[in-house]
Amino acid sequence: MATLALNLYSASMGHQCILPKSQYSPSKFRISCSSLFLQNNKFKREYTSVMIVPTGVGAAIGGYAGDALPVARALSSVVDCLISHPNVLNAAMLYWPMPNALYVEGYALDRFAEGLWTLQPVHQNRVGLVFDAGIEEELLMRHLQVVDATRASLGLPIVGYTVTDTPLLVEKWVDPTSGQSTGRIQRPDSLLRAVENLRNESKVDAVAVVARFPDEDTKDLDDYRQGVGIDLLAGVEAVISHLVVKNFQIPCAHAPAVLPPQLNMAVCPKSAAEEIGFTFLPCVLAGLSTAPQYLVKANNYSDNCIVAGDVDSVILPIDACCGDGALAFANRKRNKPLIIAVEENQTVLNDTPDSLGIEAVKVSNYWEAIGVIAAHKAGIDPNSLRRNRINNITPTTFVPSNGYAKSSIKSFV
Repeated sequence: MATLALNLYSASMGHQCILPKSQYSPSKFRISCSSLFLQNNKFKREYTSVMIVPTGVGAAIGGYAGDALPVARALSSVVDCLISHPNVLNAAMLYWPMPNALYVEGYALDRFAEGLWTLQPVHQNRVGLVFDAGIEEELLMRHLQVVDATRASLGLPIVGYTVTDTPLLVEKWVDPTSGQSTGRIQRPDSLLRAVENLRNESKVDAVAVVARFPDEDTKDLDDYRQGVGIDLLAGVEAVISHLVVKNFQIPCAHAPAVLPPQLNMAVCPKSAAEEIGFTFLPCVLAGLSTAPQYLVKANNYSDNCIVAGDVDSVILPIDACCGDGALAFANRKRNKPLIIAVEENQTVLNDTPDSLGIEAVKVSNYWEAIGVIAAHKAGIDPNSLRRNRINNITPTTFVPSNGYAKSSIKSFV
């Protein structure tokens, strides 16, 4: 009689094996009808994707209160490592923990893309807060209560806070040329002193900044709450976090302190996360608690650091391709990532791949973008998944040394 054999996977041995039925022990082996056992063997390096939605540019998806977060969640389930920034991952009182997502401030993301900085994943950071001296006492107390709530209910490592020695005096406006929101703080010196003091006294390695913002014009606020127009706070928020990261090379994110608006019975769902409470701090503190540290590449860094050459794909809005990070990724000479431009996510900008000479894959929406990334991760030409998109192979065209190579735009729509 022939011996019956079972195709089994051993968790302890870490590989597939064939055993006669007589030697089968349920305590040691389990039957597997999938190829999941291959995941325990690192035949390929991890697939890393960067998701960018610039802040303050009125992005149709990601221009409001965390409305790009569902995209990040879906993308993180496909890739091994997702790198994104607070504008994508923050949702005011809401957030979603993704173990394989790295929360990277925008200025740091640009330096990372340029190959100047590396990202060092951490288990946790010692997080501190800087509060604007211009915040009213009651509003400050609301924020401190939220901080204590995240410490007690989420276990976040928030170790201390300080208040600036003078009000920061935030100003915000819309750039008349680009149409995006921007601004400044009149007392950047006060902010930098506060961060320096916090680092020296509390030994923090990540900082949340809470500045008192001027109350918004009713018309502008109503537009934003209806899911139209641009986020007038976002541009200067980026200015604030950029200032801290540039000077201290540590993770930083900003949460504005504003008075709660009057109840509106018809708030757009993508703006509704900011209607929940008195502060926007929870998502910021959660993100900073595990944000990677920034290391200047010229210095020594450990083997577990992530460098720009590790990035396999970059996904961004169709007309927002002119940021420092996007251009750096697009112009890489080696290990150039796949650039994916999403047509459905339009902004007030007009920086398309065509206008910038960037080779990119154009997709209609994020559904398609994630499908392209899944194919790319699997080592499959995305064209092979579409009808009549694979043509006969042709010889490579010789380009003279003094010629000009024209960029090509592959379209998957």
